[in-house]
Amino acid sequence: MMFLVFLLLSLWFSEYGVSRVASLGINYGQVGSNLPPPDKVLDLLSSLKITKVKIYDTNPQILTTFANSDVELIVTVENQMLSVVMDPQQALQWVSTHVKPYFPATKITEIAVGNEVFTDDDTSLIGYLVPAMVGIHDALVQLGLDKYIQVSTPNSLAVLQESFPPSAGSFKGEVSAIMPEYLQFLASTGSPFWINAYPYFAYKGAPENVSLDYVLFNKNLGMVDPYTKLHYDNMLYAQVDAVVYAMFRLGYSGIEVRVSETGWPSKGDADEVGATLANAAVYNKNLLRRQMRNEGTPLRPNTRLEVYLFALFNEDMKPGPTSERNYGLFEPDGTIAYNVGLSVLSTTSSTSTSPSSSSSFSLTSSADKATKMGYERSVYCMFVYFLAFQLFPRRH
Repeated sequence: MMFLVFLLLSLWFSEYGVSRVASLGINYGQVGSNLPPPDKVLDLLSSLKITKVKIYDTNPQILTTFANSDVELIVTVENQMLSVVMDPQQALQWVSTHVKPYFPATKITEIAVGNEVFTDDDTSLIGYLVPAMVGIHDALVQLGLDKYIQVSTPNSLAVLQESFPPSAGSFKGEVSAIMPEYLQFLASTGSPFWINAYPYFAYKGAPENVSLDYVLFNKNLGMVDPYTKLHYDNMLYAQVDAVVYAMFRLGYSGIEVRVSETGWPSKGDADEVGATLANAAVYNKNLLRRQMRNEGTPLRPNTRLEVYLFALFNEDMKPGPTSERNYGLFEPDGTIAYNVGLSVLSTTSSTSTSPSSSSSFSLTSSADKATKMGYERSVYCMFVYFLAFQLFPRRH
Protein backbone atom coordinates (compact mmCIF):
# COMPACT_ATOMS: atom_id res chain seq x y z
CA MET A 1 0.00 0.00 0.00
CA MET A 2 2.69 2.49 0.98
CA PHE A 3 4.62 1.67 -2.20
CA LEU A 4 1.50 2.51 -4.20
CA VAL A 5 1.20 5.81 -2.38
CA PHE A 6 4.86 6.62 -3.13
CA LEU A 7 4.41 5.68 -6.79
CA LEU A 8 1.35 7.86 -7.22
CA LEU A 9 3.01 10.80 -5.49
CA SER A 10 6.06 10.41 -7.73
CA LEU A 11 3.83 10.53 -10.78
CA TRP A 12 2.15 13.64 -9.39
CA PHE A 13 5.42 15.49 -8.93
CA SER A 14 6.73 14.42 -12.34
CA GLU A 15 3.59 15.83 -13.92
CA TYR A 16 3.36 19.05 -11.90
CA GLY A 17 6.99 19.73 -11.12
CA VAL A 18 9.18 22.71 -12.00
CA SER A 19 8.09 24.53 -15.15
CA ARG A 20 10.82 24.79 -17.79
CA VAL A 21 11.28 26.38 -21.18
CA ALA A 22 13.33 25.43 -24.21
CA SER A 23 16.81 26.88 -24.36
CA LEU A 24 17.23 30.23 -26.07
CA GLY A 25 20.42 31.52 -27.53
CA ILE A 26 22.07 34.67 -26.27
CA ASN A 27 24.68 37.04 -27.67
CA TYR A 28 27.80 37.37 -25.55
CA GLY A 29 29.39 40.66 -26.58
CA GLN A 30 32.70 41.73 -25.12
CA VAL A 31 32.86 45.48 -25.82
CA GLY A 32 33.14 46.37 -22.17
CA SER A 33 35.85 47.46 -19.75
CA ASN A 34 34.51 45.62 -16.73
CA LEU A 35 33.09 42.31 -17.96
CA PRO A 36 33.65 39.15 -15.92
CA PRO A 37 36.19 36.59 -17.13
CA PRO A 38 34.94 33.71 -19.31
CA ASP A 39 34.92 31.20 -16.46
CA LYS A 40 32.52 33.40 -14.48
CA VAL A 41 30.41 33.88 -17.61
CA LEU A 42 30.23 30.13 -18.08
CA ASP A 43 29.11 29.76 -14.47
CA LEU A 44 26.34 32.28 -15.09
CA LEU A 45 25.24 30.56 -18.29
CA SER A 46 25.31 27.17 -16.60
CA SER A 47 23.25 28.37 -13.65
CA LEU A 48 20.60 29.61 -16.08
CA LYS A 49 20.97 26.55 -18.32
CA ILE A 50 21.58 28.72 -21.36
CA THR A 51 23.14 26.35 -23.87
CA LYS A 52 23.37 28.43 -27.06
CA VAL A 53 25.74 31.40 -27.30
CA LYS A 54 27.00 33.60 -30.12
CA ILE A 55 30.25 35.54 -29.85
CA TYR A 56 31.57 38.15 -32.25
CA ASP A 57 35.08 36.75 -32.68
CA THR A 58 37.04 33.60 -31.87
CA ASN A 59 38.39 34.68 -28.50
CA PRO A 60 40.72 31.81 -27.54
CA GLN A 61 40.11 32.32 -23.83
CA ILE A 62 36.37 31.82 -24.35
CA LEU A 63 36.85 28.85 -26.66
CA THR A 64 39.18 27.19 -24.18
CA THR A 65 37.02 27.94 -21.13
CA PHE A 66 33.83 26.66 -22.77
CA ALA A 67 35.42 23.29 -23.61
CA ASN A 68 33.63 20.25 -22.20
CA SER A 69 30.57 22.33 -21.33
CA ASP A 70 27.03 22.06 -22.67
CA VAL A 71 27.27 25.39 -24.48
CA GLU A 72 26.94 25.41 -28.26
CA LEU A 73 28.90 28.28 -29.76
CA ILE A 74 28.53 30.36 -32.89
CA VAL A 75 31.85 32.07 -33.62
CA THR A 76 32.49 34.93 -36.02
CA VAL A 77 34.89 35.88 -38.78
CA GLU A 78 35.22 39.63 -38.29
CA ASN A 79 34.29 41.90 -41.21
CA GLN A 80 37.86 43.06 -41.71
CA MET A 81 38.91 39.46 -42.40
CA LEU A 82 36.50 38.84 -45.27
CA SER A 83 38.89 39.98 -47.99
CA VAL A 84 41.53 37.67 -46.53
CA VAL A 85 39.50 34.46 -46.24
CA MET A 86 38.26 34.85 -49.81
CA ASP A 87 41.53 33.10 -50.62
CA PRO A 88 41.00 29.33 -50.14
CA GLN A 89 44.40 28.87 -48.51
CA GLN A 90 43.80 31.74 -46.11
CA ALA A 91 40.36 30.34 -45.28
CA LEU A 92 41.92 26.96 -44.54
CA GLN A 93 44.52 28.65 -42.36
CA TRP A 94 41.81 30.58 -40.49
CA VAL A 95 39.73 27.47 -39.74
CA SER A 96 42.85 25.46 -38.84
CA THR A 97 43.91 28.15 -36.37
CA HIS A 98 40.64 29.45 -34.93
CA VAL A 99 38.31 26.45 -34.99
CA LYS A 100 39.99 23.07 -35.43
CA PRO A 101 42.17 23.18 -32.27
CA TYR A 102 39.08 23.67 -30.07
CA PHE A 103 36.61 21.32 -31.76
CA PRO A 104 34.95 19.04 -30.67
CA ALA A 105 35.74 19.71 -26.98
CA THR A 106 34.21 23.15 -27.54
CA LYS A 107 30.88 22.70 -29.29
CA ILE A 108 31.28 25.11 -32.20
CA THR A 109 28.13 24.67 -34.26
CA GLU A 110 28.38 27.54 -36.73
CA ILE A 111 30.72 30.14 -38.17
CA ALA A 112 29.18 33.55 -38.81
CA VAL A 113 31.11 35.08 -41.69
CA GLY A 114 30.94 38.80 -40.98
CA ASN A 115 28.10 40.71 -39.37
CA GLU A 116 25.49 42.84 -41.19
CA VAL A 117 27.75 42.94 -44.24
CA PHE A 118 25.02 43.84 -46.73
CA THR A 119 24.27 47.08 -44.90
CA ASP A 120 27.77 47.99 -43.70
CA ASP A 121 29.10 51.45 -44.48
CA ASP A 122 31.98 49.76 -46.29
CA THR A 123 30.12 48.62 -49.40
CA SER A 124 33.17 46.77 -50.72
CA LEU A 125 32.46 44.05 -48.17
CA ILE A 126 29.41 42.93 -50.14
CA GLY A 127 31.58 41.58 -52.92
CA TYR A 128 33.76 39.69 -50.45
CA LEU A 129 30.96 37.97 -48.53
CA VAL A 130 29.94 34.97 -50.64
CA PRO A 131 33.51 34.07 -51.70
CA ALA A 132 34.53 34.26 -48.03
CA MET A 133 31.64 32.00 -47.01
CA VAL A 134 32.53 29.52 -49.75
CA GLY A 135 36.17 29.60 -48.65
CA ILE A 136 35.31 28.90 -45.02
CA HIS A 137 32.88 26.13 -45.94
CA ASP A 138 35.37 24.49 -48.30
CA ALA A 139 37.96 24.59 -45.52
CA LEU A 140 35.52 22.82 -43.20
CA VAL A 141 34.92 20.19 -45.89
CA GLN A 142 38.66 19.68 -46.31
CA LEU A 143 39.07 19.22 -42.56
CA GLY A 144 36.04 16.95 -42.25
CA LEU A 145 34.11 19.44 -40.10
CA ASP A 146 31.33 20.49 -42.48
CA LYS A 147 28.93 17.88 -41.07
CA TYR A 148 29.13 19.55 -37.68
CA ILE A 149 29.63 23.25 -38.37
CA GLN A 150 27.40 25.43 -40.55
CA VAL A 151 28.37 28.66 -42.30
CA SER A 152 26.11 31.70 -42.60
CA THR A 153 26.04 35.42 -41.77
CA PRO A 154 23.75 37.65 -39.67
CA ASN A 155 21.87 40.32 -41.62
CA SER A 156 20.33 43.59 -40.57
CA LEU A 157 16.60 43.94 -41.23
CA ALA A 158 17.64 46.94 -43.34
CA VAL A 159 18.57 44.42 -46.04
CA LEU A 160 14.86 44.57 -46.93
CA GLN A 161 13.41 47.20 -49.20
CA GLU A 162 9.88 46.40 -48.02
CA SER A 163 8.79 44.60 -44.86
CA PHE A 164 5.14 45.68 -44.45
CA PRO A 165 2.90 43.90 -44.92
CA PRO A 166 5.01 40.75 -44.58
CA SER A 167 3.87 39.40 -47.94
CA ALA A 168 5.40 42.49 -49.59
CA GLY A 169 8.84 41.55 -48.28
CA SER A 170 11.60 42.22 -50.80
CA PHE A 171 15.33 42.83 -50.77
CA LYS A 172 16.76 46.28 -51.42
CA GLY A 173 18.18 47.02 -54.84
CA GLU A 174 21.74 47.46 -53.61
CA VAL A 175 22.01 43.74 -52.84
CA SER A 176 19.86 42.40 -55.67
CA ALA A 177 22.88 41.32 -57.73
CA ILE A 178 24.54 39.31 -54.98
CA MET A 179 21.47 37.99 -53.13
CA PRO A 180 20.70 35.03 -55.46
CA GLU A 181 24.28 33.81 -55.12
CA TYR A 182 24.09 34.15 -51.34
CA LEU A 183 20.75 32.33 -51.11
CA GLN A 184 22.03 29.58 -53.37
CA PHE A 185 24.91 29.02 -50.95
CA LEU A 186 22.51 28.77 -48.00
CA ALA A 187 20.22 26.38 -49.88
CA SER A 188 23.04 24.12 -51.08
CA THR A 189 24.65 23.86 -47.62
CA GLY A 190 21.43 23.66 -45.58
CA SER A 191 22.34 26.82 -43.67
CA PRO A 192 19.86 29.31 -42.17
CA PHE A 193 19.22 32.93 -43.08
CA TRP A 194 19.99 34.89 -39.91
CA ILE A 195 18.31 38.22 -39.28
CA ASN A 196 18.97 40.87 -36.64
CA ALA A 197 15.43 42.07 -35.95
CA TYR A 198 14.61 44.86 -33.50
CA PRO A 199 10.96 45.98 -33.28
CA TYR A 200 12.26 48.66 -30.90
CA PHE A 201 13.70 50.61 -33.84
CA ALA A 202 10.36 50.67 -35.63
CA TYR A 203 8.65 51.97 -32.50
CA LYS A 204 11.36 54.55 -31.79
CA GLY A 205 11.13 55.84 -35.34
CA ALA A 206 7.36 56.32 -35.37
CA PRO A 207 5.81 55.90 -31.90
CA GLU A 208 2.67 57.70 -33.03
CA ASN A 209 2.06 55.10 -35.76
CA VAL A 210 3.32 51.88 -34.16
CA SER A 211 1.44 50.22 -31.31
CA LEU A 212 3.67 49.67 -28.28
CA ASP A 213 1.65 46.60 -27.31
CA TYR A 214 2.20 45.17 -30.81
CA VAL A 215 5.98 45.48 -30.60
CA LEU A 216 6.13 44.27 -26.97
CA PHE A 217 4.13 41.06 -27.58
CA ASN A 218 1.38 42.36 -25.30
CA LYS A 219 -2.26 41.58 -25.99
CA ASN A 220 -3.42 43.66 -28.96
CA LEU A 221 -5.59 43.49 -32.06
CA GLY A 222 -2.56 42.93 -34.25
CA MET A 223 -2.72 43.21 -38.03
CA VAL A 224 -3.91 41.05 -40.90
CA ASP A 225 -1.81 40.81 -44.02
CA PRO A 226 -4.25 41.96 -46.73
CA TYR A 227 -2.89 39.50 -49.28
CA THR A 228 -2.35 36.32 -47.27
CA LYS A 229 -4.99 37.00 -44.59
CA LEU A 230 -2.51 35.80 -41.98
CA HIS A 231 -2.93 37.46 -38.58
CA TYR A 232 0.10 38.87 -36.76
CA ASP A 233 -0.07 39.81 -33.08
CA ASN A 234 3.54 41.01 -32.84
CA MET A 235 6.05 42.78 -35.06
CA LEU A 236 8.96 40.34 -34.69
CA TYR A 237 7.08 37.50 -36.37
CA ALA A 238 5.96 39.87 -39.12
CA GLN A 239 9.57 40.92 -39.73
CA VAL A 240 10.73 37.31 -39.92
CA ASP A 241 8.00 36.39 -42.40
CA ALA A 242 8.87 39.42 -44.51
CA VAL A 243 12.33 37.87 -44.97
CA VAL A 244 10.73 34.57 -45.97
CA TYR A 245 8.63 36.33 -48.61
CA ALA A 246 11.66 38.23 -49.89
CA MET A 247 13.38 34.89 -50.48
CA PHE A 248 10.23 33.51 -52.13
CA ARG A 249 10.43 36.30 -54.66
CA LEU A 250 13.87 35.09 -55.70
CA GLY A 251 12.77 31.47 -55.96
CA TYR A 252 13.97 30.17 -52.58
CA SER A 253 11.31 28.66 -50.35
CA GLY A 254 13.11 26.12 -48.19
CA ILE A 255 15.62 28.23 -46.26
CA GLU A 256 14.97 28.54 -42.54
CA VAL A 257 14.97 32.03 -41.05
CA ARG A 258 16.41 32.46 -37.56
CA VAL A 259 16.79 35.54 -35.39
CA SER A 260 20.45 36.19 -34.63
CA GLU A 261 19.73 39.27 -32.52
CA THR A 262 16.69 40.80 -30.92
CA GLY A 263 16.24 42.76 -27.73
CA TRP A 264 15.17 46.03 -26.17
CA PRO A 265 17.31 48.70 -24.47
CA SER A 266 16.67 49.42 -20.80
CA LYS A 267 17.99 52.97 -21.03
CA GLY A 268 18.38 55.57 -23.76
CA ASP A 269 18.91 59.21 -24.58
CA ALA A 270 16.10 61.75 -24.35
CA ASP A 271 15.18 61.22 -28.01
CA GLU A 272 15.19 57.42 -27.78
CA VAL A 273 11.49 56.88 -27.23
CA GLY A 274 10.59 53.66 -25.46
CA ALA A 275 14.06 52.78 -24.15
CA THR A 276 13.03 52.04 -20.56
CA LEU A 277 13.55 49.33 -17.97
CA ALA A 278 9.85 48.52 -18.00
CA ASN A 279 9.64 48.05 -21.77
CA ALA A 280 12.85 46.02 -21.90
CA ALA A 281 11.56 43.69 -19.20
CA VAL A 282 8.20 43.24 -20.90
CA TYR A 283 9.69 42.61 -24.35
CA ASN A 284 12.14 39.96 -23.24
CA LYS A 285 9.77 38.33 -20.77
CA ASN A 286 7.01 38.03 -23.37
CA LEU A 287 9.45 36.74 -25.97
CA LEU A 288 10.67 34.08 -23.54
CA ARG A 289 7.09 33.01 -22.91
CA ARG A 290 6.54 32.68 -26.66
CA GLN A 291 9.65 30.52 -26.89
CA MET A 292 8.36 28.37 -24.04
CA ARG A 293 5.45 27.49 -26.33
CA ASN A 294 7.85 26.60 -29.17
CA GLU A 295 6.00 28.97 -31.46
CA GLY A 296 6.54 29.44 -35.14
CA THR A 297 5.48 32.45 -37.18
CA PRO A 298 2.05 32.67 -38.86
CA LEU A 299 3.62 31.71 -42.20
CA ARG A 300 5.60 28.79 -40.72
CA PRO A 301 3.61 27.81 -37.61
CA ASN A 302 5.12 24.33 -37.38
CA THR A 303 8.75 25.49 -37.39
CA ARG A 304 9.91 26.77 -34.02
CA LEU A 305 11.52 30.16 -34.43
CA GLU A 306 15.08 30.07 -33.12
CA VAL A 307 16.02 33.30 -31.37
CA TYR A 308 19.23 34.69 -29.89
CA LEU A 309 18.62 37.48 -27.40
CA PHE A 310 20.81 40.56 -27.43
CA ALA A 311 22.56 40.67 -25.12
CA LEU A 312 24.00 38.93 -22.12
CA PHE A 313 25.70 42.00 -20.61
CA ASN A 314 25.51 45.76 -20.77
CA GLU A 315 28.69 46.81 -22.61
CA ASP A 316 30.05 50.21 -21.55
CA MET A 317 32.52 50.66 -24.42
CA LYS A 318 30.06 50.41 -27.29
CA PRO A 319 29.86 53.61 -29.36
CA GLY A 320 26.69 55.38 -30.31
CA PRO A 321 23.64 56.46 -28.31
CA THR A 322 23.07 55.42 -24.70
CA SER A 323 20.77 52.57 -25.75
CA GLU A 324 23.69 50.75 -27.41
CA ARG A 325 25.28 50.24 -24.01
CA ASN A 326 22.11 49.04 -22.31
CA TYR A 327 20.74 45.97 -24.05
CA GLY A 328 22.10 43.52 -21.48
CA LEU A 329 20.02 41.25 -19.31
CA PHE A 330 22.84 41.38 -16.77
CA GLU A 331 25.21 43.93 -15.37
CA PRO A 332 28.93 43.11 -15.63
CA ASP A 333 28.97 41.90 -12.01
CA GLY A 334 26.40 39.23 -12.88
CA THR A 335 23.42 40.89 -11.22
CA ILE A 336 20.19 41.06 -13.20
CA ALA A 337 19.87 44.42 -14.95
CA TYR A 338 16.08 44.15 -14.78
CA ASN A 339 13.59 41.45 -13.89
CA VAL A 340 12.35 39.39 -16.81
CA GLY A 341 11.45 36.44 -14.60
CA LEU A 342 14.76 34.62 -15.01
CA SER A 343 15.64 32.33 -12.16
CA VAL A 344 18.05 29.48 -11.64
CA LEU A 345 16.37 26.12 -12.05
CA SER A 346 17.06 22.71 -10.63
CA THR A 347 20.16 21.11 -12.12
CA THR A 348 18.13 18.05 -13.11
CA SER A 349 18.37 17.77 -16.88
CA SER A 350 15.66 16.67 -19.23
CA THR A 351 15.86 13.23 -20.79
CA SER A 352 14.19 14.31 -23.99
CA THR A 353 16.33 14.28 -27.10
CA SER A 354 14.41 16.92 -29.04
CA PRO A 355 16.15 20.25 -29.68
CA SER A 356 13.44 22.05 -27.76
CA SER A 357 13.98 20.05 -24.60
CA SER A 358 17.04 21.90 -23.29
CA SER A 359 15.94 23.65 -20.12
CA SER A 360 16.89 27.22 -19.48
CA PHE A 361 14.62 29.73 -17.80
CA SER A 362 11.85 29.77 -15.24
CA LEU A 363 9.39 32.36 -16.47
CA THR A 364 7.36 32.72 -13.30
CA SER A 365 7.60 35.83 -11.16
CA SER A 366 7.77 35.57 -7.37
CA ALA A 367 4.13 36.53 -7.00
CA ASP A 368 3.07 34.10 -9.73
CA LYS A 369 5.12 31.37 -8.08
CA ALA A 370 3.47 31.97 -4.72
CA THR A 371 0.00 31.83 -6.26
CA LYS A 372 0.83 28.76 -8.31
CA MET A 373 2.44 26.98 -5.37
CA GLY A 374 -0.52 27.80 -3.14
CA TYR A 375 -2.95 26.43 -5.69
CA GLU A 376 -0.90 23.31 -6.34
CA ARG A 377 -0.46 22.74 -2.59
CA SER A 378 -4.24 22.85 -2.13
CA VAL A 379 -4.82 20.43 -4.99
CA TYR A 380 -2.01 18.24 -3.69
CA CYS A 381 -3.52 18.12 -0.19
CA MET A 382 -6.92 17.16 -1.58
CA PHE A 383 -5.24 14.51 -3.70
CA VAL A 384 -3.39 13.03 -0.72
CA TYR A 385 -6.54 13.13 1.43
CA PHE A 386 -8.52 11.35 -1.28
CA LEU A 387 -5.77 8.79 -1.75
CA ALA A 388 -5.51 8.11 1.95
CA PHE A 389 -9.28 7.72 2.24
CA GLN A 390 -9.31 5.20 -0.60
CA LEU A 391 -6.36 3.19 0.65
CA PHE A 392 -6.97 3.41 4.39
CA PRO A 393 -10.77 3.72 4.93
CA ARG A 394 -11.94 4.54 8.42
CA ARG A 395 -13.07 1.50 10.37
CA HIS A 396 -16.30 1.64 12.34
